[in-house]
Amino acid sequence: MSSSQSSFHSNIDIQDASNIEVYVSPPVEKEWSDGVYDNEVINGNSIEPPKRGYLGYLTIYMLCIPISFGGFLPGWDSGITAGFINMDNFKMNFGSYKHSTGEYYLSNVRMGLLVAMFSVGCAIGGILFARFADTLGRRLAIVIVVLVYMVGAIIQISSNHKWYQYFIGKIIYGLGAGGCSVLCPMLLSEVAPKDMRGGLVSLYQLNMTFGIFLGYCSVYGTRKYDNTAQWRIPVGLCFLWALIIIIGMLLVPESPRYLIEQERHDEARASIAKINKVSPEDAWVHGEVEEIVAGVLAQREQGEASWKELFSPESNILQRLITGILVQTFLQLTGENYFFFYGTTIFKSVGLTDGFETSIILGTVNFFSTIIAVIVVDKIGRRKCLLFGAAGMMACMVIFASVGVKCLYPHGDDAPSSKGAGNVMIVFTCFYLFCFATTWAPVAYIVVAESFPSRFKSRAMSISTACNWFWQFLIGFFTPFITGSIHFYYGYVFVGCLIAMFLYVFFFLPETIGLSLEEIQLLYEEGVQPWKSASWVPPSRRGKPVEESDNEKKDWKEYLKFSKNSN
Repeated sequence: MSSSQSSFHSNIDIQDASNIEVYVSPPVEKEWSDGVYDNEVINGNSIEPPKRGYLGYLTIYMLCIPISFGGFLPGWDSGITAGFINMDNFKMNFGSYKHSTGEYYLSNVRMGLLVAMFSVGCAIGGILFARFADTLGRRLAIVIVVLVYMVGAIIQISSNHKWYQYFIGKIIYGLGAGGCSVLCPMLLSEVAPKDMRGGLVSLYQLNMTFGIFLGYCSVYGTRKYDNTAQWRIPVGLCFLWALIIIIGMLLVPESPRYLIEQERHDEARASIAKINKVSPEDAWVHGEVEEIVAGVLAQREQGEASWKELFSPESNILQRLITGILVQTFLQLTGENYFFFYGTTIFKSVGLTDGFETSIILGTVNFFSTIIAVIVVDKIGRRKCLLFGAAGMMACMVIFASVGVKCLYPHGDDAPSSKGAGNVMIVFTCFYLFCFATTWAPVAYIVVAESFPSRFKSRAMSISTACNWFWQFLIGFFTPFITGSIHFYYGYVFVGCLIAMFLYVFFFLPETIGLSLEEIQLLYEEGVQPWKSASWVPPSRRGKPVEESDNEKKDWKEYLKFSKNSN
């Protein structure tokens, strides 16, 4: 009998054997509405996970960084596009000529399309390529979408005075980046140890902020060229980023869940062992495989996933899909792309002569703040991050908008702006970005990556992420028209959205810190009230003494000690 067959049979035997003495925690009998688990959960003594030293943590992060680098692609586009719309040569190639001033300019429609076409491509790419993860595997699917991204870059860089060719290239370029926005967080969530999953998925957002920062630096370095090198060099650098990802896919492990679904159990054990730096024959590795096998078997009993079932109100999958859609929608309605896309334009309006330099400052704040999120998200929890982030951003946006409306132009819009008011706006923009980068920016991707069962994961993640890109398109396209009409009153629109997202997270989003992907399915099935979910204990741990169970919920203050205790 093959190892894969023995794994399946051993799992079934354990569940069916009535003559084995086991400890069952007090009543957990429940008829799960989607049948993800049996009516009864048997609790034994769990095997302790391997202890990690500095080298163990370093190995995990080094293996996950190439996967997370997929976030660099949309970040890079945001960074360079913010500079392109203010470059003379770019406007000369793709803008219109104004005879009254003798200058080239980008109309509001063309500027909006330039920013937004990438988002359209990303939304389509996420839905179009997500299913490749189920048929070809996560790693090969990522390689394919990165190749599509490179094709889009070739079309853009070869454009010459034809704005529509550049925009077509931008859409194809977005197809690849959109595919990465689904596939990379998916793979990260499936290879990451459960106690580090939040931080490792956050690496995707960290690389996005790194891309924004380097994009700002790139256009700052080329802004003084007087030819097409001004914008072609930043676009050409896309090939370097793409090659880094392709080479990285040769080094990282495949998703163990995908491998088990394909009956490749030995490879699944090797994948888990590689990321955790232990032997494939380690008892803990076998336990992890058995847990995944149980989940896969239960999913298979439900049959092939369908779009109809995904949207059926009779299953709780629709509820989770709505959560994924709203979290990704709210990510855009925080207003962050208002600053990232139009940062140079905004800060010229507050009196800064070189908006490029200010964009670099904002990119730096964004990047280093996200590093904090990677460290603390698995210590604080998803709900607290999102609630504190929404409250902090709301306060900053109120001040930013109020100062812009009341104080920036004390003598009228045609008079010089107030330097003091402009400085206040920049300071609170930095505070806002800190609140955003440490909370919503990474956690929105974590929530979507860990909320769905494997049968629906590619479909549900692609739809949720597509909503992110759809709203990014709307904000990117309509912002020039809105700000031209209501100016800094636009900030109050985002304030209202931030209030709505705070309320939604409090009443509808459960806490999933420290849970395996299989345990998260149980959390949703039990219908735990979100504001009580932080104290929820999985059935497999309910037989443990209270003290031992509480010790597993690490206090965030202890995160600085993890390396010392693990050596």
